Order: sequence, then C-alpha cells, then structure tokens
Amino acid sequence: MRHVDTTTTPLTLHPFTIADAERLLSGEVDPHDGWEGGYAFTDEPELLRDFVRTVRESGDPAPFGPYLVRRANDGATIGGINLFGPPDADGVVEFDFGLVPAVRGQRLAQHAVLETLALARSSGATVVRAEAEIANLPARRTLENAGLMEIHRTADSVTYEIRF
Repeated sequence: MRHVDTTTTPLTLHPFTIADAERLLSGEVDPHDGWEGGYAFTDEPELLRDFVRTVRESGDPAPFGPYLVRRANDGATIGGINLFGPPDADGVVEFDFGLVPAVRGQRLAQHAVLETLALARSSGATVVRAEAEIANLPARRTLENAGLMEIHRTADSVTYEIRF
C-alpha cells in the first residue's frame, strides 16, 4: 500500500502507484498525469515498466519509489522524484529529482529535496545520496543548499550525500 501525499508549504509529493503506471502504459491518460510544461510520465515508458516490474517481483516499495511533485496551490504537476530504497546494509538510499524549467528560481526544487530527505530519514536511511550532471548547476546548487556535500566527481557528474 502506497503512502499518502506528503505536503510541504508550496508543494505536495504524491506517491506514484502501480495503478497509475498500468493505466498510463495501457494508453489511458488523465489530464492530471501531465507535468506543467508538457512533460508526462508517458514520455518515459521504461520508468513505468521498471516500476511495475519491481512492484510485481518485490512488492510495493513504499515509501520508496516514484513521486509526482505537485504545486500545492493549484495541483499542477511540476516534476518528479524517485527515492530508491529501502536503505542498503550501510543505511544508504539514493534519489533523483527533476522539475520543469518553468518553475526554476522559485525554490520549489529546494522544498522537494528537503521533503525527500525527511522522507528517507523517517524511513530508516542514515545516508542519502544524489547525483547531478556537472553542467546542471541549478541541481547541484539545490543539493548543496539542502545540506548535501560532494563526495565524488567524474568528468560528467558529481555525487552528493548527507548523513543523519
């Protein structure tokens, strides 16, 4: 059973369910499925198939798995988060996030990341990691402003983590 929506002041993290994924994979699209700016999970069928396969093979990963990020005041879907878990033997959980370009500069990514960290921590994680492309300065600054520290760098990406 998926957890209920988690609402912070400007946004809501809505757990994406297997029913959502199966409906979209079958071609049934609801206006609420689309992200503001035209993006939708229908553009990533491999993500949907992976999620359905994981649930069928291992059960619902709640509170881990994909979330829609919705703006609280109007319900518009402005991005997504994927919280990979449960924590491994060292207490590590990884996540990724993305918000539509139209909401940049509104600190909504910061709220989404902070809520994700709180969710991971309350679910047993003692270390949370995320990776950002070197060129994606907004994502890197969001992770740094949320308290994550750089732990590894390649030519293409930076890995950040926070310990609780």
